[in-house]
Amino acid sequence: MAKRKVVKRKAKKRSGRKRGGAGAAAAGGKLPKDAVTLVVHMKSRDGQELLLEAELRALIAPTRKEEGCLLYELHRSADAPGGFLFYEIWASREAHAAHLRTDHFLRWSARKDALTASRESTFWKKIA
Repeated sequence: MAKRKVVKRKAKKRSGRKRGGAGAAAAGGKLPKDAVTLVVHMKSRDGQELLLEAELRALIAPTRKEEGCLLYELHRSADAPGGFLFYEIWASREAHAAHLRTDHFLRWSARKDALTASRESTFWKKIA
């Protein structure tokens, strides 16, 4: 019988985020005291659903790298064609305000009116 070779792997180095960051937010853990949740509902203009989705997807990677971004998830409506939702958790309102000044968000901001029929956003505070 052949012996199996055991390979030990080094543990992956954790990111520089502090405890209570993205991992805690995704797992439903404790958030920073000033953390806010932002829910953004959007409906695409007729014929613009694929372009809108592409623009929204382009925001994900650079936004998740931003200081203060604890969670940034894009969802598509299971019931309404052309419906999208961003579920975001930010360390503070100030962190979200800084997001609004980034190059990738400014690019999106210049395009959003041509792609969306409606947009609504609401900030929330976690209570439990």
